[in-house]
Amino acid sequence: MSSLDEEPTPAGKLTLQTLTMPAATNPNGDVFAGWLMSQMDLAGAILAQQIAKGRVTTVAVGSMAFLRPVPVGATVSCYSEATETGRSSIRTMVEVWLTDVESGECNKVTEGEFVYVAIDDKGRTRPIG
Repeated sequence: MSSLDEEPTPAGKLTLQTLTMPAATNPNGDVFAGWLMSQMDLAGAILAQQIAKGRVTTVAVGSMAFLRPVPVGATVSCYSEATETGRSSIRTMVEVWLTDVESGECNKVTEGEFVYVAIDDKGRTRPIG
């Protein structure tokens, strides 16, 4: 995970933005990490599909560390950046930022590496392009 800058800004392209809801929270009102990871996977897949010009599937997820809890009602923004494109695979870095509803302050929550492979209609690996 990259270090926190004095004035950090999101890296990559905004690919998914959503609002945290009570159904995705623990008893303390914070969002479950699994829910957040699923949003990150969706965001990375959106970018990978654009690059592959078609269907992709997730084949790997790198390690992640969560920097702060995500409260219910926060706007979660996922920024995705392709870091490597192979013959059939796309490696992406996905950052999650949240915006506090009251203050408007943006804070980085986590980042993770997601790897996708382009597949055909039968689920077999295909070349990108």
